[in-house]
Amino acid sequence: MRALCWNGVNDLRVETVADPALLNPHDAIIKVSLTTTCGSDLHVIDGLIPTMREGDILGHEFMGEVVETGSAVKNIRRGDRVVVPSFISCGSCWYCQHELPSCCDNTNPHWELGEPVLGHATAGIYAYSHAFGGYAGSHAEYVRVPFADNDCFVVPDNVSDRQALFLSDAAPTGYMGADFCNIHPGDTVAVWGCGGVGLMAMQSAWLMGAHQVIAIDRYPERLAMARDYAGAIALDYSKADIHEALLELTGGRGPDSCIDAVGMEARGEGLSQVYDRTKQLLHLETDIGAALRQALYSCRKGGNISILGVYGVMDKFPLGLMINKSLTIRTAQQHGQRYMHRLLDHVAKGELNPAFLATHHFTLEEAPKGYEMFKRKEDGCVRAVFAP
Repeated sequence: MRALCWNGVNDLRVETVADPALLNPHDAIIKVSLTTTCGSDLHVIDGLIPTMREGDILGHEFMGEVVETGSAVKNIRRGDRVVVPSFISCGSCWYCQHELPSCCDNTNPHWELGEPVLGHATAGIYAYSHAFGGYAGSHAEYVRVPFADNDCFVVPDNVSDRQALFLSDAAPTGYMGADFCNIHPGDTVAVWGCGGVGLMAMQSAWLMGAHQVIAIDRYPERLAMARDYAGAIALDYSKADIHEALLELTGGRGPDSCIDAVGMEARGEGLSQVYDRTKQLLHLETDIGAALRQALYSCRKGGNISILGVYGVMDKFPLGLMINKSLTIRTAQQHGQRYMHRLLDHVAKGELNPAFLATHHFTLEEAPKGYEMFKRKEDGCVRAVFAP
């Protein structure tokens, strides 16, 4: 089959590789219908996530058709149209039973690579380095899905492929971020980052009862999407003092909840950006934490911070600020299995529609071009979608 492979920092090639095979009676093979880029893929491509190997297949956000199942698979069958969360969950360990599937104990065969750094191993994830399991990704014609009964969700007939695609990662991540905010009627929620996850967090905040949603970014086309598709007040951080603007919009108090949907490659301003970028280039830290620091600074006292962006090692983390402002911090890699039925129901009822995230479409052979456009945010690209 054909697949998009990582061959080194910023070296992507579409190559012919072996077809996946069933390795366990609980596996399924999915023929990929659609798969999409994600901002966290850029961390891998740029070499910020260690333990990648030459030839690893990229991609973790996808949907498709079941073409083969193992003998123990009971809940899906050949021909089913399914969406698959990006984190792999066994469904039976303590963490899965407590709705923490991205912390699954049984799906990372390379636990020894992550445990010394994290203290505990996380769940496996498609195409996110060998420290996270070394699983082949979804930018391919076919992909093997372990624990298929737990991780494959049948897509209703009235939900389109494009809608289902973003339920794999962008929508559940954004929805989880809003859920972490403990939103009450009358609340203001500010979201840093108008990419796919940030836009989904904005739509989700409205569903959970927010009174006002504020979007923060610097790209005019993304801010326009936040206004048009998520009903948000748009703030350009390159043109406005975000802290002052947020105080003005909230009667001097600050947002009740702040969501960081940017992560380790945020763009800062002035000396802070120079400091972070220099330390990153010297491999003294992996993260540029400008968005997160701004969110912590601007959130009201006693407010909620929801961190969705991917981070590694950050310098200058303002712990004293968090303590003195009585902030509640919640973060996680996305628990897609927890939210999938809820999300499918929202989409089927027309309450949530993530299809607009698919701004650009490519064949799988054009995937390197799609990633270049996505990385550089050319032509208003929010998500590049590949159809194998």
